[in-house]
Amino acid sequence: MKITVETQVQAPMAKVWDAYTTPADIQQWNAASDDWHTTRASVDLRVGGTFSSRMEAKDGSFGFDFAGTYTRIVPHALIEYAFGERSCVVEFVSNANSVTVRVTFDAETQHPLEQQRDGWQAILNRFAQHVQSKA
Repeated sequence: MKITVETQVQAPMAKVWDAYTTPADIQQWNAASDDWHTTRASVDLRVGGTFSSRMEAKDGSFGFDFAGTYTRIVPHALIEYAFGERSCVVEFVSNANSVTVRVTFDAETQHPLEQQRDGWQAILNRFAQHVQSKA
C-alpha cells in the first residue's frame, strides 16, 4: 500500500531543494509535532549515498533513527530512496510562484494508514513553514 502526502511551498525551487537536502535545515523541520525534534541529520545526496536522522521526543521518553539509501536523484525534480524494505519518492514540481512537494511512500504494517499519513503530512507541513520563514 502506498501513501501520498503533498504541500505547496511559496518559495523558489532552489530554496525548497536546499532545505530538503541540507542537514542543518532537516534538523529544523523534521518533526511531526512540537514535542519532537531531530537531534542530528546526515545527507550524502548521490545515488548509493545514504541519509540518516535521529528523531526524539523532547522529554527524552522515546527516539528512533530514520535512515536509507538514495536510489535515484534528479536535481530540483526527484529524490527516490529505500529505507529497509520500503521505498519513497519525493517529487518537486515548479508552479508559477511555488513548488509542490509530493511524497509517496510504502506504508508499514505496525500503525494505521491514517496515522502514518497524518504524521508524514505534519512533517511536510513543517517543512513548508520552515522554507517560507527563510524565504
